[in-house]
Amino acid sequence: MTALKDILLRQIARLGTLSISEYMTQCLYHPDHGYYTQAKPLGRGGDFITAPEISQMFGEMIGLCLAQNWLDQGAPDPFCLAELGPGSGQLMEDILRATKSVPGFHQAARLHLCEVNPHLKAQQQARLGEFDPKWIASTTDLPALPLFLMANEFLDCLPINQFIATEGGWDEQVIAAQDGQLVFGRRPAGAVATELPKDAAAGTIVELCPAANAVVQDIAAVIAQQSGCALICDYGGSGGGDTLQALRAHQKVDPLSMPGQADLTAHVNFSALKDAVRDAQVCGPVPQGAFLERLGITARAQALAGRLTGEKLETHIAAHHRLTHPDEMGELFKVMAILPEGGTTPAGF
Repeated sequence: MTALKDILLRQIARLGTLSISEYMTQCLYHPDHGYYTQAKPLGRGGDFITAPEISQMFGEMIGLCLAQNWLDQGAPDPFCLAELGPGSGQLMEDILRATKSVPGFHQAARLHLCEVNPHLKAQQQARLGEFDPKWIASTTDLPALPLFLMANEFLDCLPINQFIATEGGWDEQVIAAQDGQLVFGRRPAGAVATELPKDAAAGTIVELCPAANAVVQDIAAVIAQQSGCALICDYGGSGGGDTLQALRAHQKVDPLSMPGQADLTAHVNFSALKDAVRDAQVCGPVPQGAFLERLGITARAQALAGRLTGEKLETHIAAHHRLTHPDEMGELFKVMAILPEGGTTPAGF
């Protein structure tokens, strides 16, 4: 039995059950046994690979999109260039490389990284140290500056709660214990049932993620007051269904089988995010493939391909396909922008 599993079973023995959000929080962020506080999960040798590790082109397109919007808003100086969950620092490194020729952009940028993993902080420092990064614990710590922000695969790992419609109302799906093992159980939904659809068919599953809504509200509040542009890129759609999953070594595993040793995620409900934004403008979401194509990723891919041969060329072609094709990341992943009211629509939308 792992240390975290033992902790969770003791908590359930004391409390009866744990909500899925309580379970996810412990599994991902427990100070000693949490996945994101102890593991080195990124890349081909880790448990999952994200767009920046697939190809430099992703970060280049993002950087040019943010820089263009910075110019469209009058090139504010200084401004906060921020990333939520920057991982190895690869994405921000690509963003900064792509924008180094934009006059004044680097000089005006004040780099802020939202990260909790000490191993990843060290990688970020090694990659980005020349830009004097500041680390923040949450979006409530963003400075009062014009904000140009990227969040790639950040919201999908924020804790959710699940609710299941019954003939008599709503139940909450929870984590219980049986014969020394973690299992799914149910309890009455309680007061939160007032936030759920009144006429849902029995068996309907709804996931709520208050933490994700709070993040976009924090971002929107800064942008509404200070100006800026935030790009939210993640997998998901308009909500509905059971999307909780666990990944270990690039394979799906039972979400209850390896607490603290596998990544737990759920699809992002972009409709809920849009509804959560106040006093700011939302663009999208649009499919990632269409977004990148509008930004010129194919022309960039062709330019890079001219320097490559053999296996490197094949890998490069496969990376472009994976980022943009509807059967890969192109359709499942979406991009949403947050802007000041009346702001110029970013390139790509």
